[in-house]
Amino acid sequence: MTYDPLQNALLTARAPRYTSYPTADRFSDAVGPDRHLDWLQQIPAATALSLYVHVPYCRRLCWFCACRTQGARSDAPLDHYLDHLQQEIALIRNALPRDVTINALHLGGGTPTILSADRMDRLGTMLRDAFPLTGATRISVEIDPCDCDDARLDALVRLGMNRASIGVQDFDPSVQAAIGRKQPEELTARMVAGLRERGVDSINMDLLYGLPHQTGQRLARTLRSVLAMDPDRIALFGYAHVPWMARRQALIPEDALPSAQERLDLSDLARDILLACDYLPVGIDHFAKEGDSLAQASLNGTLRRNFQGYTTDCNPVLVGIGPSAISRMPQGYVQNITATAPWQGAVASGRLPVARGVAMTPLDHLVAAIIEALMCYGRVDLPALAKDADLAALCINRAGLALQRYPGAGRLQDGVLTLHDLRFARLVAQVFDTGATVEQRRYSQAS
Repeated sequence: MTYDPLQNALLTARAPRYTSYPTADRFSDAVGPDRHLDWLQQIPAATALSLYVHVPYCRRLCWFCACRTQGARSDAPLDHYLDHLQQEIALIRNALPRDVTINALHLGGGTPTILSADRMDRLGTMLRDAFPLTGATRISVEIDPCDCDDARLDALVRLGMNRASIGVQDFDPSVQAAIGRKQPEELTARMVAGLRERGVDSINMDLLYGLPHQTGQRLARTLRSVLAMDPDRIALFGYAHVPWMARRQALIPEDALPSAQERLDLSDLARDILLACDYLPVGIDHFAKEGDSLAQASLNGTLRRNFQGYTTDCNPVLVGIGPSAISRMPQGYVQNITATAPWQGAVASGRLPVARGVAMTPLDHLVAAIIEALMCYGRVDLPALAKDADLAALCINRAGLALQRYPGAGRLQDGVLTLHDLRFARLVAQVFDTGATVEQRRYSQAS
Protein backbone atom coordinates (compact mmCIF):
# COMPACT_ATOMS: atom_id res chain seq x y z
CA MET A 1 0.00 0.00 0.00
CA THR A 2 1.33 3.45 -0.97
CA TYR A 3 1.97 5.72 1.98
CA ASP A 4 -0.26 8.81 1.84
CA PRO A 5 0.94 11.48 4.29
CA LEU A 6 -2.31 13.41 4.03
CA GLN A 7 -4.41 10.36 4.80
CA ASN A 8 -2.02 9.45 7.60
CA ALA A 9 -2.47 12.91 9.13
CA LEU A 10 -6.24 12.42 9.22
CA LEU A 11 -5.76 9.06 10.91
CA THR A 12 -3.20 10.10 13.52
CA ALA A 13 -3.36 13.84 14.19
CA ARG A 14 -5.27 15.51 17.00
CA ALA A 15 -6.62 19.04 16.82
CA PRO A 16 -9.09 21.34 18.59
CA ARG A 17 -12.66 21.37 17.32
CA TYR A 18 -12.40 25.16 17.03
CA THR A 19 -15.82 26.08 18.33
CA SER A 20 -14.00 29.18 19.50
CA TYR A 21 -10.69 30.91 19.01
CA PRO A 22 -8.78 31.24 21.24
CA THR A 23 -9.82 27.77 22.38
CA ALA A 24 -11.17 27.28 25.89
CA ASP A 25 -7.95 25.64 27.13
CA ARG A 26 -6.28 29.07 26.74
CA PHE A 27 -8.67 30.78 29.16
CA SER A 28 -7.16 31.95 32.45
CA ASP A 29 -8.17 33.72 35.65
CA ALA A 30 -6.59 36.90 34.30
CA VAL A 31 -10.12 37.61 33.03
CA GLY A 32 -12.63 37.46 35.87
CA PRO A 33 -15.91 38.90 37.17
CA ASP A 34 -14.85 42.55 37.03
CA ARG A 35 -13.77 42.30 33.40
CA HIS A 36 -17.01 40.52 32.50
CA LEU A 37 -19.05 43.25 34.20
CA ASP A 38 -17.11 45.91 32.30
CA TRP A 39 -17.69 44.13 28.98
CA LEU A 40 -21.41 43.77 29.65
CA GLN A 41 -21.69 47.45 30.48
CA GLN A 42 -19.92 48.37 27.24
CA ILE A 43 -22.52 46.64 25.05
CA PRO A 44 -24.13 49.36 22.90
CA ALA A 45 -27.79 50.20 23.29
CA ALA A 46 -30.27 48.24 21.19
CA THR A 47 -27.77 45.42 20.57
CA ALA A 48 -29.29 42.09 19.55
CA LEU A 49 -28.04 39.40 21.94
CA SER A 50 -28.04 35.61 22.10
CA LEU A 51 -28.56 33.76 25.37
CA TYR A 52 -27.30 30.33 26.35
CA VAL A 53 -28.64 28.69 29.52
CA HIS A 54 -26.71 25.69 30.82
CA VAL A 55 -28.68 23.11 32.80
CA PRO A 56 -25.94 20.93 34.31
CA TYR A 57 -28.05 18.02 35.58
CA CYS A 58 -28.81 14.58 34.12
CA ARG A 59 -30.76 11.62 35.51
CA ARG A 60 -28.17 9.36 33.91
CA LEU A 61 -24.56 10.15 33.10
CA CYS A 62 -23.77 8.82 29.64
CA TRP A 63 -20.22 7.50 29.54
CA PHE A 64 -19.30 9.01 26.18
CA CYS A 65 -20.19 12.58 27.19
CA ALA A 66 -17.46 15.13 27.92
CA CYS A 67 -19.86 17.98 28.73
CA ARG A 68 -20.10 19.60 32.16
CA THR A 69 -22.86 17.56 33.81
CA GLN A 70 -23.73 15.97 37.15
CA GLY A 71 -26.28 13.45 38.33
CA ALA A 72 -29.52 14.43 40.07
CA ARG A 73 -31.52 11.61 41.61
CA SER A 74 -33.99 13.94 43.32
CA ASP A 75 -35.56 17.24 42.30
CA ALA A 76 -34.22 19.30 45.21
CA PRO A 77 -31.00 20.32 43.38
CA LEU A 78 -33.10 21.54 40.46
CA ASP A 79 -34.98 24.03 42.64
CA HIS A 80 -31.73 25.30 44.16
CA TYR A 81 -30.32 25.64 40.66
CA LEU A 82 -33.29 27.72 39.49
CA ASP A 83 -33.08 29.92 42.60
CA HIS A 84 -29.47 30.78 41.82
CA LEU A 85 -30.06 31.02 38.09
CA GLN A 86 -32.62 33.72 38.82
CA GLN A 87 -29.99 35.60 40.81
CA GLU A 88 -27.44 35.34 37.98
CA ILE A 89 -30.04 36.54 35.47
CA ALA A 90 -30.68 39.58 37.66
CA LEU A 91 -26.95 40.36 37.86
CA ILE A 92 -26.62 40.20 34.07
CA ARG A 93 -29.81 42.14 33.44
CA ASN A 94 -28.64 44.95 35.74
CA ALA A 95 -25.36 45.21 33.84
CA LEU A 96 -26.90 45.36 30.36
CA PRO A 97 -28.44 48.37 28.60
CA ARG A 98 -32.20 48.39 29.13
CA ASP A 99 -33.05 48.22 25.43
CA VAL A 100 -31.05 45.18 24.31
CA THR A 101 -33.05 42.63 22.34
CA ILE A 102 -32.87 38.83 22.46
CA ASN A 103 -33.30 37.06 19.18
CA ALA A 104 -31.73 33.70 20.00
CA LEU A 105 -32.05 31.50 23.11
CA HIS A 106 -30.57 28.04 23.54
CA LEU A 107 -31.15 25.68 26.49
CA GLY A 108 -28.37 23.12 26.73
CA GLY A 109 -26.73 20.86 29.22
CA GLY A 110 -26.74 18.42 30.73
CA THR A 111 -30.38 17.69 30.17
CA PRO A 112 -32.66 20.74 30.03
CA THR A 113 -35.69 18.44 29.91
CA ILE A 114 -34.81 17.15 33.37
CA LEU A 115 -36.83 20.17 34.51
CA SER A 116 -40.45 19.25 35.14
CA ALA A 117 -43.19 21.18 33.35
CA ASP A 118 -43.73 23.56 36.26
CA ARG A 119 -40.00 24.17 36.61
CA MET A 120 -39.74 24.80 32.87
CA ASP A 121 -42.59 27.29 33.19
CA ARG A 122 -40.71 28.97 36.04
CA LEU A 123 -37.57 29.20 33.90
CA GLY A 124 -39.59 30.69 31.06
CA THR A 125 -41.09 33.31 33.38
CA MET A 126 -37.65 34.20 34.74
CA LEU A 127 -36.27 34.71 31.26
CA ARG A 128 -39.26 36.64 29.94
CA ASP A 129 -39.34 38.93 32.98
CA ALA A 130 -35.69 39.84 32.42
CA PHE A 131 -35.33 39.81 28.65
CA PRO A 132 -37.62 40.75 25.74
CA LEU A 133 -38.32 37.38 24.13
CA THR A 134 -40.66 37.72 21.17
CA GLY A 135 -42.32 35.51 18.62
CA ALA A 136 -39.35 36.17 16.36
CA THR A 137 -36.82 34.86 18.93
CA ARG A 138 -35.19 31.61 17.84
CA ILE A 139 -35.56 29.31 20.85
CA SER A 140 -33.84 25.93 20.69
CA VAL A 141 -33.74 23.20 23.32
CA GLU A 142 -31.71 20.02 23.71
CA ILE A 143 -34.11 17.14 24.41
CA ASP A 144 -33.48 13.70 25.91
CA PRO A 145 -36.42 11.48 24.85
CA CYS A 146 -35.82 9.32 27.93
CA ASP A 147 -36.37 12.29 30.20
CA CYS A 148 -39.22 14.18 28.56
CA ASP A 149 -42.99 13.76 28.42
CA ASP A 150 -46.03 15.48 26.94
CA ALA A 151 -46.32 17.91 29.85
CA ARG A 152 -42.74 19.08 29.40
CA LEU A 153 -43.19 19.37 25.64
CA ASP A 154 -46.21 21.58 26.28
CA ALA A 155 -44.15 23.70 28.68
CA LEU A 156 -41.41 24.07 26.07
CA VAL A 157 -43.97 25.24 23.54
CA ARG A 158 -45.24 27.80 26.09
CA LEU A 159 -41.63 28.96 26.44
CA GLY A 160 -41.63 29.52 22.69
CA MET A 161 -39.44 26.62 21.52
CA ASN A 162 -39.33 26.51 17.74
CA ARG A 163 -36.23 24.35 17.31
CA ALA A 164 -35.38 21.08 19.02
CA SER A 165 -32.22 18.98 19.11
CA ILE A 166 -32.47 15.30 20.00
CA GLY A 167 -29.46 13.23 20.99
CA VAL A 168 -29.44 9.78 19.36
CA GLN A 169 -25.76 8.77 19.01
CA ASP A 170 -26.59 5.19 17.84
CA PHE A 171 -29.66 2.96 18.10
CA ASP A 172 -27.77 -0.33 18.17
CA PRO A 173 -28.28 -2.03 21.58
CA SER A 174 -24.67 -3.25 21.85
CA VAL A 175 -23.33 0.23 21.14
CA GLN A 176 -25.77 1.81 23.60
CA ALA A 177 -24.75 -0.65 26.32
CA ALA A 178 -21.07 0.21 25.78
CA ILE A 179 -21.67 3.98 26.16
CA GLY A 180 -24.17 3.82 29.05
CA ARG A 181 -27.08 5.24 27.08
CA LYS A 182 -30.16 3.12 26.52
CA GLN A 183 -32.60 4.91 24.23
CA PRO A 184 -35.25 2.94 22.35
CA GLU A 185 -35.83 3.91 18.74
CA GLU A 186 -39.61 3.83 19.28
CA LEU A 187 -39.39 6.34 22.14
CA THR A 188 -37.33 8.69 19.99
CA ALA A 189 -39.82 8.42 17.12
CA ARG A 190 -42.69 9.30 19.48
CA MET A 191 -40.78 12.35 20.69
CA VAL A 192 -40.25 13.55 17.13
CA ALA A 193 -43.95 13.02 16.38
CA GLY A 194 -44.88 14.95 19.54
CA LEU A 195 -42.71 17.87 18.48
CA ARG A 196 -44.21 17.93 15.00
CA GLU A 197 -47.75 17.80 16.41
CA ARG A 198 -46.95 20.89 18.49
CA GLY A 199 -45.73 22.86 15.49
CA VAL A 200 -41.98 22.64 16.09
CA ASP A 201 -40.77 23.03 12.53
CA SER A 202 -37.03 22.52 12.94
CA ILE A 203 -35.66 19.28 14.40
CA ASN A 204 -31.99 18.34 14.65
CA MET A 205 -30.68 14.90 15.57
CA ASP A 206 -27.17 14.25 16.91
CA LEU A 207 -25.27 11.12 15.86
CA LEU A 208 -21.79 9.86 16.72
CA TYR A 209 -19.39 7.75 14.73
CA GLY A 210 -16.34 6.05 16.21
CA LEU A 211 -18.25 4.52 19.15
CA PRO A 212 -17.37 1.15 20.72
CA HIS A 213 -18.73 -1.88 18.84
CA GLN A 214 -19.93 0.39 16.05
CA THR A 215 -19.71 -1.11 12.57
CA GLY A 216 -20.71 0.14 9.16
CA GLN A 217 -23.75 -2.10 9.16
CA ARG A 218 -24.91 -0.90 12.58
CA LEU A 219 -24.34 2.77 11.76
CA ALA A 220 -26.17 2.41 8.44
CA ARG A 221 -29.12 0.83 10.27
CA THR A 222 -29.20 3.75 12.72
CA LEU A 223 -29.09 6.23 9.85
CA ARG A 224 -32.01 4.52 8.11
CA SER A 225 -34.04 4.76 11.30
CA VAL A 226 -33.12 8.42 11.80
CA LEU A 227 -33.91 9.30 8.20
CA ALA A 228 -37.33 7.68 8.56
CA MET A 229 -38.03 10.30 11.26
CA ASP A 230 -37.28 13.02 8.69
CA PRO A 231 -35.13 15.45 10.73
CA ASP A 232 -34.36 18.84 9.21
CA ARG A 233 -30.74 18.70 10.32
CA ILE A 234 -28.29 16.01 11.35
CA ALA A 235 -25.11 16.61 13.31
CA LEU A 236 -22.62 13.79 12.70
CA PHE A 237 -19.85 14.14 15.25
CA GLY A 238 -16.76 12.02 15.65
CA TYR A 239 -16.66 10.55 19.15
CA ALA A 240 -13.86 12.23 21.10
CA HIS A 241 -12.30 9.64 23.41
CA VAL A 242 -10.50 11.82 25.99
CA PRO A 243 -10.71 9.93 29.32
CA TRP A 244 -7.91 12.11 30.72
CA MET A 245 -10.39 15.00 30.50
CA ALA A 246 -13.75 13.19 30.94
CA ARG A 247 -13.20 10.55 33.60
CA ARG A 248 -16.46 8.73 32.96
CA GLN A 249 -15.11 7.74 29.55
CA ALA A 250 -12.81 5.32 31.36
CA LEU A 251 -15.89 3.07 31.56
CA ILE A 252 -15.82 2.67 27.78
CA PRO A 253 -13.83 -0.38 26.62
CA GLU A 254 -11.01 1.02 24.51
CA ASP A 255 -10.43 -2.30 22.78
CA ALA A 256 -13.97 -2.05 21.37
CA LEU A 257 -13.33 1.32 19.72
CA PRO A 258 -12.92 1.32 15.94
CA SER A 259 -9.41 1.76 14.59
CA ALA A 260 -8.46 5.09 13.07
CA GLN A 261 -9.09 3.74 9.56
CA GLU A 262 -12.41 2.16 10.59
CA ARG A 263 -13.42 5.45 12.17
CA LEU A 264 -12.70 7.31 8.94
CA ASP A 265 -14.61 4.67 6.96
CA LEU A 266 -17.63 5.12 9.25
CA SER A 267 -17.55 8.86 8.63
CA ASP A 268 -17.38 8.35 4.87
CA LEU A 269 -20.21 5.81 4.94
CA ALA A 270 -22.52 8.10 6.89
CA ARG A 271 -21.71 11.05 4.68
CA ASP A 272 -22.44 9.05 1.52
CA ILE A 273 -25.81 7.92 2.89
CA LEU A 274 -26.84 11.44 3.88
CA LEU A 275 -25.79 12.97 0.58
CA ALA A 276 -27.67 10.25 -1.30
CA CYS A 277 -30.78 11.25 0.67
CA ASP A 278 -30.44 14.88 -0.51
CA TYR A 279 -29.05 16.37 2.69
CA LEU A 280 -26.59 19.17 1.99
CA PRO A 281 -23.23 19.17 3.79
CA VAL A 282 -22.76 22.06 6.22
CA GLY A 283 -19.25 22.63 7.53
CA ILE A 284 -17.28 19.62 8.68
CA ASP A 285 -19.95 17.60 10.45
CA HIS A 286 -23.50 18.89 9.84
CA PHE A 287 -26.08 18.08 7.18
CA ALA A 288 -29.35 19.84 6.45
CA LYS A 289 -32.26 19.79 4.07
CA GLU A 290 -31.98 22.35 1.29
CA GLY A 291 -34.78 24.52 2.69
CA ASP A 292 -33.40 24.53 6.23
CA SER A 293 -31.95 27.83 7.44
CA LEU A 294 -28.61 26.19 8.27
CA ALA A 295 -28.23 24.93 4.70
CA GLN A 296 -29.26 28.33 3.37
CA ALA A 297 -26.68 30.05 5.59
CA SER A 298 -24.01 27.71 4.26
CA LEU A 299 -25.01 28.56 0.70
CA ASN A 300 -25.30 32.33 1.12
CA GLY A 301 -22.18 32.88 3.23
CA THR A 302 -23.74 33.67 6.61
CA LEU A 303 -22.90 30.42 8.41
CA ARG A 304 -21.23 30.87 11.81
CA ARG A 305 -19.62 28.59 14.38
CA ASN A 306 -19.80 28.82 18.17
CA PHE A 307 -19.88 26.57 21.23
CA GLN A 308 -23.12 24.95 20.04
CA GLY A 309 -21.47 24.07 16.72
CA TYR A 310 -22.69 25.46 13.40
CA THR A 311 -25.34 28.12 13.64
CA THR A 312 -27.17 30.89 11.81
CA ASP A 313 -26.62 33.15 14.83
CA CYS A 314 -24.75 36.26 13.69
CA ASN A 315 -25.22 38.25 16.91
CA PRO A 316 -22.04 39.95 18.18
CA VAL A 317 -22.72 38.94 21.80
CA LEU A 318 -23.57 35.55 23.29
CA VAL A 319 -24.29 35.63 27.04
CA GLY A 320 -23.89 32.31 28.84
CA ILE A 321 -25.82 31.68 32.06
CA GLY A 322 -25.39 28.78 34.48
CA PRO A 323 -22.43 26.68 35.68
CA SER A 324 -19.61 26.39 33.09
CA ALA A 325 -21.48 28.54 30.53
CA ILE A 326 -19.28 30.54 28.16
CA SER A 327 -20.01 34.07 26.99
CA ARG A 328 -18.65 35.57 23.77
CA MET A 329 -18.13 39.34 23.64
CA PRO A 330 -16.41 41.55 21.06
CA GLN A 331 -13.59 41.93 23.59
CA GLY A 332 -13.13 38.21 24.30
CA TYR A 333 -14.58 35.20 26.13
CA VAL A 334 -15.52 34.47 29.73
CA GLN A 335 -16.50 31.18 31.32
CA ASN A 336 -18.52 30.69 34.49
CA ILE A 337 -17.37 28.60 37.42
CA THR A 338 -17.88 24.97 36.37
CA ALA A 339 -18.78 23.31 39.69
CA THR A 340 -22.35 23.99 40.75
CA ALA A 341 -21.80 24.71 44.47
CA PRO A 342 -19.11 27.40 43.95
CA TRP A 343 -21.21 28.89 41.13
CA GLN A 344 -24.14 29.11 43.55
CA GLY A 345 -21.92 30.70 46.17
CA ALA A 346 -20.72 33.36 43.77
CA VAL A 347 -24.17 34.45 42.60
CA ALA A 348 -25.52 34.33 46.16
CA SER A 349 -22.80 36.81 47.14
CA GLY A 350 -23.96 39.17 44.40
CA ARG A 351 -21.09 38.82 41.96
CA LEU A 352 -20.91 37.48 38.44
CA PRO A 353 -19.77 33.83 38.70
CA VAL A 354 -16.89 34.04 36.22
CA ALA A 355 -13.91 31.76 36.71
CA ARG A 356 -11.74 32.52 33.71
CA GLY A 357 -11.59 33.93 30.22
CA VAL A 358 -9.42 35.55 27.60
CA ALA A 359 -9.17 39.05 26.19
CA MET A 360 -8.67 39.02 22.42
CA THR A 361 -5.98 40.99 20.62
CA PRO A 362 -6.44 42.31 17.06
CA LEU A 363 -4.37 39.35 15.85
CA ASP A 364 -6.65 36.98 17.78
CA HIS A 365 -9.67 38.47 16.00
CA LEU A 366 -8.01 37.97 12.61
CA VAL A 367 -7.00 34.37 13.35
CA ALA A 368 -10.49 33.67 14.69
CA ALA A 369 -12.03 34.94 11.45
CA ILE A 370 -9.64 32.84 9.35
CA ILE A 371 -10.33 29.69 11.35
CA GLU A 372 -14.08 30.23 11.29
CA ALA A 373 -14.00 30.66 7.50
CA LEU A 374 -11.99 27.46 7.12
CA MET A 375 -14.31 25.53 9.43
CA CYS A 376 -17.45 26.83 7.73
CA TYR A 377 -16.47 26.96 4.07
CA GLY A 378 -12.97 25.56 3.60
CA ARG A 379 -12.05 28.81 1.86
CA VAL A 380 -10.63 32.10 3.08
CA ASP A 381 -9.51 35.27 1.31
CA LEU A 382 -6.56 36.22 3.49
CA PRO A 383 -5.82 39.75 2.19
CA ALA A 384 -9.51 40.67 2.39
CA LEU A 385 -9.68 39.62 6.03
CA ALA A 386 -6.31 41.03 7.06
CA LYS A 387 -6.88 44.49 5.48
CA ASP A 388 -3.19 45.17 6.13
CA ALA A 389 -0.33 44.24 3.82
CA ASP A 390 2.00 43.03 6.59
CA LEU A 391 -0.69 40.96 8.28
CA ALA A 392 -1.80 39.57 4.93
CA ALA A 393 1.78 38.51 4.19
CA LEU A 394 2.00 36.82 7.59
CA CYS A 395 -1.26 34.93 6.96
CA ILE A 396 -0.24 33.92 3.45
CA ASN A 397 3.02 32.60 4.87
CA ARG A 398 1.03 30.52 7.38
CA ALA A 399 -1.15 29.19 4.57
CA GLY A 400 1.98 28.16 2.69
CA LEU A 401 3.29 26.36 5.77
CA ALA A 402 -0.01 24.53 6.09
CA LEU A 403 0.14 23.28 2.52
CA GLN A 404 3.77 22.21 3.03
CA ARG A 405 2.76 20.28 6.11
CA TYR A 406 -0.30 18.77 4.43
CA PRO A 407 0.56 18.55 0.72
CA GLY A 408 -2.53 18.09 -1.40
CA ALA A 409 -4.91 19.49 1.26
CA GLY A 410 -5.70 22.59 -0.79
CA ARG A 411 -4.37 25.37 -2.97
CA LEU A 412 -3.25 28.95 -2.43
CA GLN A 413 -3.85 31.42 -5.24
CA ASP A 414 -3.71 35.23 -5.03
CA GLY A 415 -3.94 35.01 -1.26
CA VAL A 416 -7.06 32.83 -1.31
CA LEU A 417 -6.67 29.52 0.51
CA THR A 418 -9.09 26.82 -0.64
CA LEU A 419 -9.24 23.33 0.88
CA HIS A 420 -10.00 20.37 -1.35
CA ASP A 421 -11.82 18.61 1.48
CA LEU A 422 -13.27 20.12 4.66
CA ARG A 423 -11.97 17.13 6.62
CA PHE A 424 -8.61 18.94 6.58
CA ALA A 425 -10.06 22.12 8.10
CA ARG A 426 -9.07 21.41 11.71
CA LEU A 427 -5.53 20.45 10.69
CA VAL A 428 -4.99 23.53 8.54
CA ALA A 429 -6.65 25.78 11.13
CA GLN A 430 -4.14 24.55 13.67
CA VAL A 431 -1.28 26.01 11.59
CA PHE A 432 -2.86 29.47 11.92
CA ASP A 433 -3.40 28.91 15.65
CA THR A 434 -0.73 30.97 17.39
CA GLY A 435 -1.11 28.96 20.59
CA ALA A 436 -0.96 25.50 19.02
CA THR A 437 2.30 24.57 20.69
CA VAL A 438 0.37 23.18 23.67
CA GLU A 439 0.54 19.44 24.18
CA GLN A 440 -1.63 17.87 21.48
CA ARG A 441 -2.72 14.78 23.38
CA ARG A 442 -5.50 16.76 25.05
CA TYR A 443 -7.39 17.14 21.77
CA SER A 444 -9.64 14.70 19.93
CA GLN A 445 -8.76 12.92 16.69
CA ALA A 446 -8.86 15.15 13.63
CA SER A 447 -10.92 12.61 11.62
